[in-house]
Amino acid sequence: MSLYNDAEENEGFLSNGSASASNGEGEVATWRWYNHERVDIKWMEGGTGVEKIRAERPEHDHHPGLETGRFGNNLNLWRRQSQWTSQHTLYRRPKQVYFAYPTAIMVVFGAGALLLALRAFSYISTSAAAPIAAPVAQVETTAAASSYWVSSIKRQGFPPFGEADFQVYRDVTQFGAKGDGTTDDTAAINAAVAFGNRCGLNCDSTTVTPAIVYFPPGTYLVSQPIIQYYYTQFIGDAINIPTIKAAASFEGMGMIDADPYIPGGNGANWYTNQNNFYRQIRNFVLDITDAPIASAIHWQVAQATSLQNIVFNMAKGDAGKDQKGIFMDNGSGGFMADLTFNGGAIGAFFGSQQFTTRNMTFNDCGTAIFMNWNWLWTLKSVNINNCKLGLDMANAPENQTVGSVILMDSTFANTPIGVNTSFSQDSIPNAGGSLILDNVDFTGSTVAVQDFTGQQILAGGSVVAAWAQGNAAAAGAAQSRVQGDITGAPQKPASLLASNGGIFERSKPQYESVPVGSFVSLKSAGAKGDGKTDDTAAVQKAIDSLQDGQILYVDHGAYLLTDTVTIDPAKNVKMVGEIWPMFMANGKAFQNQDAPIPMFKVGEKSGDKGTFEMSDIIITTKGPAGGAILMEWNINSEPGQAGLWDVHFRVGGFAGTDLQSDKCAKNPSAQHEPNADCIGSFMQLHITKSSNGYFENVWLWTADHELDLSDHGQIDIYNGRGMLVESQGPVWLWGTASEHSQLVQYQFQGAKDIFYGHIQTETPYYQPNPTAEVPFKVNAKYFDPDFSTCTTDGCKSAWGVRIIDSESIWAYGSGTYSFFQNYDQKCVVGQNCQENMIQIDGSSNVNLFGVSTKASVNMITQKGQGVVKDADNRSNFCATLAIFAQP
Repeated sequence: MSLYNDAEENEGFLSNGSASASNGEGEVATWRWYNHERVDIKWMEGGTGVEKIRAERPEHDHHPGLETGRFGNNLNLWRRQSQWTSQHTLYRRPKQVYFAYPTAIMVVFGAGALLLALRAFSYISTSAAAPIAAPVAQVETTAAASSYWVSSIKRQGFPPFGEADFQVYRDVTQFGAKGDGTTDDTAAINAAVAFGNRCGLNCDSTTVTPAIVYFPPGTYLVSQPIIQYYYTQFIGDAINIPTIKAAASFEGMGMIDADPYIPGGNGANWYTNQNNFYRQIRNFVLDITDAPIASAIHWQVAQATSLQNIVFNMAKGDAGKDQKGIFMDNGSGGFMADLTFNGGAIGAFFGSQQFTTRNMTFNDCGTAIFMNWNWLWTLKSVNINNCKLGLDMANAPENQTVGSVILMDSTFANTPIGVNTSFSQDSIPNAGGSLILDNVDFTGSTVAVQDFTGQQILAGGSVVAAWAQGNAAAAGAAQSRVQGDITGAPQKPASLLASNGGIFERSKPQYESVPVGSFVSLKSAGAKGDGKTDDTAAVQKAIDSLQDGQILYVDHGAYLLTDTVTIDPAKNVKMVGEIWPMFMANGKAFQNQDAPIPMFKVGEKSGDKGTFEMSDIIITTKGPAGGAILMEWNINSEPGQAGLWDVHFRVGGFAGTDLQSDKCAKNPSAQHEPNADCIGSFMQLHITKSSNGYFENVWLWTADHELDLSDHGQIDIYNGRGMLVESQGPVWLWGTASEHSQLVQYQFQGAKDIFYGHIQTETPYYQPNPTAEVPFKVNAKYFDPDFSTCTTDGCKSAWGVRIIDSESIWAYGSGTYSFFQNYDQKCVVGQNCQENMIQIDGSSNVNLFGVSTKASVNMITQKGQGVVKDADNRSNFCATLAIFAQP
């Protein structure tokens, strides 16, 4: 995902909202504010006069998302009021909770079509899935040594395309942090983060100053935000989890801030939120109990980001009325898992384009999840206990800001109201506020779903097997608008399910119990990782030489591979990277697109038995590699025993690739053929027919813009294909994305028993100049789409998703976007940047939930005809369909 770099900040915005507001009456209660006509200012929250007020307004035209500002304490982070024209009247009303009489609507899957029946009785299931146990913190009160391998492993990594002496790893105690719970450690921690000329304020992005900031066990008191710079991982000790605690005098938007607002910057942030890539925070207790008003994390981020194994502690009851665990006001995609929220007004305040969140527990929050805005959001294994309200997605009922939400395999206990929504038969926008409930236990709620006035829609007290609101369609049937139970749907295959009946999930391994002596350094094993040396033989030897119980530690660097490296599944190989080291396909072996070969083969042949784990690594190329399949996945394993976690495929646009803006800059002003020097790979990931696997937070990105050179301009990189899945299952894709490949982003070909939730795609920005027909030839061996029958440029654009000759496909959230025609965005307004986005042909038992597309005339195409239209499913930014069924 990228913001469109050539657009001015104010382009596409309306100047019709007051940039300032005050409550003026010293209320303690929280209020919602609405712009009476346009809803341009859609949320303000305030309390006493010394507390902050936040306001948000949607971005318009081609700027996706929202902006947020704050007022109070002489800090103004919005555009100055003189820059605005106040044309509309603001009014307010308090958030209130009502109970009313039950109503229900039923949705029925028939044998051949989706039959939609309104105003029937509820269908009740008796099955439920419990989430994975929440993380348990073991806290020490002073900084201490630990046996966790991260703290003591030998550090040999360096950025090969940056400064050779750059310090990748830094321990906060080495910069003066005490971790004793009484010393103010703010300055020391921020010094550890910033050390070494890193990418902070006034830096758009860079990949050459990566940093791991490690926190030993202890309690770190802070009085101002800890700023997380670009390309940074905050890692707490995973055995004795450290606490970061906000002092009672704390001032700031978030105790950890991933994208600070610039004081006096008229609403500007340090980083462009849609481009705020490559971040992690894991293994912490974040305590804001004593802070007067704060969030634990201000998390305005995009792809290749994650939160994992974090406990958020806030004050309970009235003392925590202004506290939030996570505050997300903007951003693109990302992933988070294994989080616990205790107390506070709002556990998680969410606002982003699309996101995947998994295994979250909320205890004693006012509202567990406030969904401020999104295009789509997938929530899995959410456990809500003793909260007043579980999920609030009713923001701005006059013009809903929430596109769609999927809530699955979740439970509510002692929480009177499960979900608050503003969707109705005639709500605006037509497809906004879509909601899917799948295996959700509401036995601990009086009301499962209510509308924003408090009118009950669905009664609590039972397990909801499947329930939907939004637009729904099935192959061969007319589209309808629905709100109610889904009955008669096919059963999920046992292969995709965990023992508790929910969809299988497994968190990224951190190897907490593995002693440091069991880690084998790739550099110590003979590889250079300098971005110049051919490391093929050294990498292969290091993998082959691993003994049982050993883990290959890939020191930060760039390892050139000039031929295939094969991983033997029988050796149970595990590989973990030091903040995303790079394996780079390079040389003659990877040049022939007529005979492509893999850079990595996980298994010699499809179906090879064994295990394999890889985490925190970048898979990429150096120079053109039109004959490279970056990874061929052949392994067949038990559930979750073969997988990728936080492994990202990144082609072009950064230092060392020779595919940068100095030679691959965009050229929309002239019709042109592809530049042969700017060809990426043949394919990024191929999951073969007899394999299976687990993939979590994996981003397949063909760069649309420059990350390192000073212009940070848009670029043309021609990558053939994103992900091809032929597997017979099971395959789990959690929080994955595939962007800007020339032909197709995701293709499920002859596949079976596949789960994804959610996926995200973008079409190359330069198409149709050139079209998808070049430079890659149609290769029948890899089931390529054929554009030769297309008669328009809009048809000659890359597919987002193709599901061909497949069965038992379970899709819980997809965002497939087209933002340009030859870098022009007039088509965004017309919703016609391309003709087709999702193809389903020759397939059966295909179940799509929460389908969002952008600027494709046809959302879903079958047999060459559009069967679901964008024009019939307009949402807040995308077109959204709650359900599509192909029996």
